[in-house]
Amino acid sequence: MSSERLPTIIQGGMGIAVSSNQLAKEVAKTGNLGVISGTAIDSVISRRLQDGDIDGSIRRAMSHFPNQDVIKGVLDRYFIEGGRDQSKPYIDVPKLTLKPVQHAVDLLVVASFVEVWLAKEGHDGLIGMNLLEKIQMCIPAQLFGAMLADVDYILIGAGIPAQIPNLLNQLALGKPVAMTVDVAESTMKHFISFDPGCIEGLSFPIKRPQFLAIVSSHALVAYLNKDEITKPDGYVIEGHTAGGHNAPPRNKKSKDEEGNPIYTEQDEADLVKVKNSGSPFWLAGGYATPAKVQEALAAGAQGVQVGSLFALAEESGFTSDLKQEVIDSLTSETLTVKTDGSASPTGFPFKVAVLPKSLSDDDAYEARNRICDLGYLRTPFERENGGVGYRCPSEPLKTYEFKKGNVEEAQHSQCLCNALMSNIGLGQLRPDGRRELPLITLGSDLSGPDYLAKKHTDGWRAQDVINYLLGK
Repeated sequence: MSSERLPTIIQGGMGIAVSSNQLAKEVAKTGNLGVISGTAIDSVISRRLQDGDIDGSIRRAMSHFPNQDVIKGVLDRYFIEGGRDQSKPYIDVPKLTLKPVQHAVDLLVVASFVEVWLAKEGHDGLIGMNLLEKIQMCIPAQLFGAMLADVDYILIGAGIPAQIPNLLNQLALGKPVAMTVDVAESTMKHFISFDPGCIEGLSFPIKRPQFLAIVSSHALVAYLNKDEITKPDGYVIEGHTAGGHNAPPRNKKSKDEEGNPIYTEQDEADLVKVKNSGSPFWLAGGYATPAKVQEALAAGAQGVQVGSLFALAEESGFTSDLKQEVIDSLTSETLTVKTDGSASPTGFPFKVAVLPKSLSDDDAYEARNRICDLGYLRTPFERENGGVGYRCPSEPLKTYEFKKGNVEEAQHSQCLCNALMSNIGLGQLRPDGRRELPLITLGSDLSGPDYLAKKHTDGWRAQDVINYLLGK
């Protein structure tokens, strides 16, 4: 990896489109790494098309896609001139499966291309895309779509991303790929296949982006570095105070009075061992102050990855009302962030900001009808007849039980997919007239956000975050 293009600050790839193309662009223009969130980007783009693509940006990006027949198929299916009737629900995209229909694959490729292309438009800075290893069935198509838009970095956490380096190598050459997918209760190997030839008219090779694995331990760095076929180009070492999903603590039985995980020193990565691995690395989770940036550099890191400060910046995808609510709570010193061990259908601990009128409120959670209609966090499982089914802890409990899911563990599972869509103003309308409620995630170390909230009571921009972190 060339040291000439290694950023000091990596903007976190947060939520569903909280790390928007607008935010990533502004960070990249400062000479640091702007990152778009690839999670559920097919739903994001399809819903914005249904809302009429008011500023025309999606269709502008689509006009640069190398196959306009594919674009026509997407537009014919989802674009509504002038926007949909607001009393009608959004049309959902097809759920992820091991054998997806072609128009679902096309949409994944196109949506990833669009968001990266818009983030890269008008400057020569660095843009990355963040994905979750846990959502395996979308990864090959999304990698390819981002690569067609000349993405510079891919960042993947929430699992062990050992397959990604080789996928990137093969996709850059235009070769068909098969990614192993975890299927519960199965003794067989299962794959999601993707052929770059599904987008006709391309020439290869295309640029192979740098890959950063987001991990929590030095042991995982050593494991991935053992073989060139699994070795990333660098690492983000993420501590347990980071927002979003966290790695489970080593002592899984250690919990507080509310049943949420307790982390100790044994859950912290040995940074000397990480440095001695020879791979470039960045530190994340509690590194959102100028002093912590300097501490990271002194430990041998290239810099830091920061999420929450950017999530609350003007350019992020959070609705303006939610951002201001969080900033007001910071200013009044009433904001609480908890590590919830049962909120996420993934089974990973998940940071939740406790806010009224969100799913963090127990009454609001209980009033919601359980439904899993987006399905990004569904887990494939092998049925008794040998076929593959899909289940999610946030779906109706009777349905989950019928699919042999552990109902006891699913009791308090939140529907992150629908809640995170609501965070960015794309919440689904239900038959009873309710809209899906949001659920905000932030890092539990609020020292950086506290400082900026008191300095910028009306909000701040990405440039303000960069200036603060770099002591400008």
